[in-house]
Amino acid sequence: MSKKIIAIIPARSGSRRLKNKNILPIGGKPMIAHTIEAALASKIFDDVLVSTDSEAIARTARRYGAQAPFLRDPKLADDHTPVSAATAHALDQMEKHSGKAYDTVVQLMPNCPCRTAEDIRRAYQQFSRTGAKFQISVFPFGWMNPWWAMRMASRTNRVRPLFPAALKKRSQDLGHLYCPTGAIWIADAGSLRHAKTFYGKAYQVFPLSWQSALDID
Repeated sequence: MSKKIIAIIPARSGSRRLKNKNILPIGGKPMIAHTIEAALASKIFDDVLVSTDSEAIARTARRYGAQAPFLRDPKLADDHTPVSAATAHALDQMEKHSGKAYDTVVQLMPNCPCRTAEDIRRAYQQFSRTGAKFQISVFPFGWMNPWWAMRMASRTNRVRPLFPAALKKRSQDLGHLYCPTGAIWIADAGSLRHAKTFYGKAYQVFPLSWQSALDID
């Protein structure tokens, strides 16, 4: 039997740094529309769900082809609740609403509008091929050299290198360091319910280009 896959796009209304971020226009359409269209174009999902506490965001989601049949509990849309917990709750809600049992959950953050349908397909192919339970997307640090990063004490202005040994090496002799991006996070549905996080035991990573990983905050 083929596995059922759901894309969940978490889009709460309470953005502090950029008000109404998820439906602000970017590239001629609301920002969330780019993620919805990429998910639909990937053609790997049984359902594409937007989880939101806002009717305005829900209307926008439906206009671009996603499902938004219910609003998120405001308690799961505050500044403190981990987004993975809201996604796990949306999974349970959608299963009750649709009568389906999903095998795999793909969380797509709408503030990463540059990830493509091909990125999503390749990420899922790796997840399926490896048999992992959890997978998060990452991208390599770019023009700056994170190996030479320093932490500054707030009172003394003294600095402490995070990687002291790396200061003695040439940049070309240092390997890549990666940063997480919310572009494409994938989990086995049952494992996500249990762990309530995509950083579950033995999670693996899927590298993206910095362009696909671009995060608008």
